[in-house]
Amino acid sequence: MKGSQFNSCLYKAAVMHKRLSPKEHYFTYNVFMFYLDLDELDILNKRLWFMSRNRFNLFNFRDRDHLQLPRENPDRNKNIRQHLADYLSANGITIGTGRIMVLTNLCTLGYQFNPVSFYYCYDENENPVCSVVEVCNTFREMKPYFLDMKTYSNDRFELHTAKEFYVSPFMELDTHFHFKLNIPQGNLRIKINDYDPEGKLIFVSSLTGKRKPLNDSNMLLFFFSFPLITIKIITMIHWQAFLLWARKIKFIRKADNLILQKEVFRPYES
Repeated sequence: MKGSQFNSCLYKAAVMHKRLSPKEHYFTYNVFMFYLDLDELDILNKRLWFMSRNRFNLFNFRDRDHLQLPRENPDRNKNIRQHLADYLSANGITIGTGRIMVLTNLCTLGYQFNPVSFYYCYDENENPVCSVVEVCNTFREMKPYFLDMKTYSNDRFELHTAKEFYVSPFMELDTHFHFKLNIPQGNLRIKINDYDPEGKLIFVSSLTGKRKPLNDSNMLLFFFSFPLITIKIITMIHWQAFLLWARKIKFIRKADNLILQKEVFRPYES
């Protein structure tokens, strides 16, 4: 199978985080991510040796790892496209048979942790209509952020919005996200920055990369180049948290300021 036959692909990428306040802290590491057409998942499941849908493999796309509605009692019989269509409809968007792409990490050898997924949604004429950012924390809680056409210009969705979600124990909950999501093409360029309530930039992050064909040889190459990628991600998160704790950055418990955590999917009592 040649990756060029499909919209789906891989991105070899670099993640950068830089904390500006109250103390500077910087790190970067290399990753890879899948960029998948939701309508191609079943075809890829049949044609690729090392990627599956909802069954164990080297890489496994599991519908249950993503947005499911309703929030309180999700319908397990629907797949991710159906759930996302319901979510878009609730936000006034109908795309019919239009394409939906998702940039994400897949479950690797049965283990999944995915801090963020990005959906890019198109109408039936291949025009972009919206984007959804699916943010997860280490409690596996999830919160989606919706970016409509009012936020779109020059192949990029951009939104400044209240976070209202517990992402890091070293970041206040009353901060604001600033999303800058270029539509992935040959290059990948995504930025998510944090601002405090007074509008001061306190944290910058980026995800940049190059498009690669999605095929078995590249998946095998990336598996050994970035061994156990999902375990690496969760390990790096905890290691960086330890470094922040060692530098005596204020630690915030998830149970603090519950009123600031709104519209959370898969809520976890802690």
